[in-house]
Amino acid sequence: MNLYVSGVFWVVGIMVVTGVLAVVLRKARQREGREANNEVAGQVFTVVGGVNVVIAAFVLISLFDGMDTAEKTTYDEGNALVAVHWSGNALAEPARTQVQELTKEYATEVSEREWPAMQDGREVGPAGWTLLTKLQNTVEQAKTTTQRQEDARAQAVSQVWNVYQSRQDRLNSSGSGVSAVVWFAIMIGSVMSVALMFMFGGPGLYSYAFIVSMLAGSIGLLLFAIYQLQNPFSGGANVGPDAFLTALQRLGDSG
Repeated sequence: MNLYVSGVFWVVGIMVVTGVLAVVLRKARQREGREANNEVAGQVFTVVGGVNVVIAAFVLISLFDGMDTAEKTTYDEGNALVAVHWSGNALAEPARTQVQELTKEYATEVSEREWPAMQDGREVGPAGWTLLTKLQNTVEQAKTTTQRQEDARAQAVSQVWNVYQSRQDRLNSSGSGVSAVVWFAIMIGSVMSVALMFMFGGPGLYSYAFIVSMLAGSIGLLLFAIYQLQNPFSGGANVGPDAFLTALQRLGDSG
């Protein structure tokens, strides 16, 4: 289902449920005046709702930043891999050919096999680490006979380390998400915020239901955004393997 369609169903569904619940509860207690609760309930709602919104907003902002960081990390990893390939072109055989093959294999492994796993929230297999280790050993053990080859080998070693760091950051971003404790705090705070609205009195029945449903819908929209952004490689964020597809194109052009 399309992201926007599912978001609309999610928010509208929450609004309808809370609106109906507000009407049912209001009719069940129609004779009980609740205007006297407004002052106390308002003070409590300010605290509970304020704390919940602050927590949710902080989480959402952190996820936005994490999405941007994850996308940048993928390009850092892809660019470092291309740099290893280019530096390897100055090495003597057989290291030159081995570096060219390993960099292409690594980019293919990441884009075709690791990315679907990250999108599904599954653990990434060890194949990528194995290829990176082979690449590191190949570069470090390459024999050099000229200063140019030695400089190229040193540059390749440095770029392999950059690939390693960016890869680790990418995998950490894939498995981070929102902790169960934070989800618990946000969900309980959201329920408490909506529940407090049932303590207010004053407006007419259907205007009251509309107010409650709008509050619940806004909270539901915030929760939906957090859920979609908790994994930067799936859902609404969906950082794709563009960096490695571009790297494969560069590696093919230079190979």
